[in-house]
Amino acid sequence: MSNIDVITAFVVEEFLPGSAPADLPADYDLLATGVVDSLGLLKVIAWLEDRFELAIDDLELEPDSFRSVSAIDAFVTRAGQPAGIN
Repeated sequence: MSNIDVITAFVVEEFLPGSAPADLPADYDLLATGVVDSLGLLKVIAWLEDRFELAIDDLELEPDSFRSVSAIDAFVTRAGQPAGIN
């Protein structure tokens, strides 16, 4: 299962119950549409830290990094790289 699939499944389970993961496009704006609010964003960040074993620094937290499943996937990829590698 790809990171996109894992992230999509989490978002649907937590924020869109009753929907199918296939119904959530990877580029759907989760913040602008209100699917994920400020408290939901904290839940997403905590889940990412746990699921992907990331230590997310407060300085890394920009709303655009969590705007869509694709953006979250890109964030996970960047955060999982050793320091100095982009």
